[in-house]
Amino acid sequence: MADPQATRQADPSLWVFPSDFPIKIMGRNVEGFADAMAQVVLRHAPDFQPATMELRVSTGRNYLSCTCTVRAVSREQLDALYRELTAHPLVRVVL
Repeated sequence: MADPQATRQADPSLWVFPSDFPIKIMGRNVEGFADAMAQVVLRHAPDFQPATMELRVSTGRNYLSCTCTVRAVSREQLDALYRELTAHPLVRVVL
């Protein structure tokens, strides 16, 4: 039987679940942006705690980034979360 650790090292695209996964969401610095992003994240990761969201305003104060660390349980969960975030009208970039 192959060693799972050796496989992960040889192919970094293989993810291990569950794991904590940070997602950075960037958009215009407008009222309600952080709350809207928290609601999207909660739909896909119900155990997410919005109080743990890290916020950072750009130097020019035009943009806001929200880093949400979710407990990811599957690739499908992350894919669905990324799809909804990137489709949101307030979002510019998701990393």
